[in-house]
Amino acid sequence: MKKILRKQLLNRRKIHYLEISSNHIINIFELIKKKYKNIKVIGGYVPINYEYDCLNLLKFLEIKNYIIGLPVIKKNFKMDFYKYSFKNPLKINKLGIPEPVKSSRKIVPDIIFVPLVGYDDNLNRLGYGGGFYDRYFEKNLKLKKIHKIGLAFSFQKIKKLPITKFDKKLDRI
Repeated sequence: MKKILRKQLLNRRKIHYLEISSNHIINIFELIKKKYKNIKVIGGYVPINYEYDCLNLLKFLEIKNYIIGLPVIKKNFKMDFYKYSFKNPLKINKLGIPEPVKSSRKIVPDIIFVPLVGYDDNLNRLGYGGGFYDRYFEKNLKLKKIHKIGLAFSFQKIKKLPITKFDKKLDRI
């Protein structure tokens, strides 16, 4: 069921992708300043496959003196976040996704912007099915509180997602 739903939502995202407004950057920044006052480290991602493009938001946050991190894919469907600056180059990983070079410092973000294929009212997220973010949260939420914010468009919302015991809810979408 997740496979069929994932395909439908990816098609919907591709069709509606150009409807995006850059006004979201200021709205998200204001939310972070207001709701998450002592946050210093923010994890993001390099968008692929018509995901919500958070790069301009991350650039804006870097200018505002936040530390930025991007994921680096590891073996066994695991990942870690590494410090990144827009002054530095990225390398392409085995999945074709740009990521920081591993010589950067490994970090654990206070907030992670999470890409998603679909979501529901209960803050459940549907990803691509690899479980990278779920594994990351399982491991690192034991170390510190991480605020998980899904970045998505309203047309990616569905009534109820099929979930398993491994799926981690988000804190905000």
